[in-house]
Amino acid sequence: MNTSELENFWTNRYKEQKTGWDIGSASTPLKNYIDQLENKELKILIPGAGNAYEAEYLFNQGFNNVHVLDISSEPLTALKNRLADFPNEQLIKGNFFEHDSKYDLIFEQTFFCSFEPTKENRTQYGIKMSQLLNVGGKLVGLWFKHPLVEAGNRPFGGTREEYLSYLTPYFKNKTFEACYNSIESRKDQELFGIFVRK
Repeated sequence: MNTSELENFWTNRYKEQKTGWDIGSASTPLKNYIDQLENKELKILIPGAGNAYEAEYLFNQGFNNVHVLDISSEPLTALKNRLADFPNEQLIKGNFFEHDSKYDLIFEQTFFCSFEPTKENRTQYGIKMSQLLNVGGKLVGLWFKHPLVEAGNRPFGGTREEYLSYLTPYFKNKTFEACYNSIESRKDQELFGIFVRK
């Protein structure tokens, strides 16, 4: 799909409330990671953010340099409606693969699993994540570890080894293990990772 087709696809998902990935709050593993961060000046990106509960949590904890990227304006508007003080310039409507900036920290939350699982897409994901991070910056998040399902049936999963094959050319693997504190509905389905940009 091109950018326009992707925008229409995801906008329709929001309008039709076909948002099974939406858990209604910041996920426990990412919330716990955020709680131990001390530097409130970090420039943070949440791509494919959906309703961006992690961004809302970060902002309420005093992280003011949080940027939310989504291809549809629907979730960006929803976040702004919940957080009137969230800076408009940090709500970015666009295609992740066309985005151009630099960040200290990027959060992964049901984004990788959302696009068609071609080798090209997954290879480009690793490349683009590395391009968006400063050297020493971190990619932190959750990846589904269920088997890859047929095309068109989201969320697309994968194995730990497969994910590492796309990320290790550009990142040092600090940790990437079965998530011990997933929410109940995702218990035993997630890997938690911290990757440091080489």
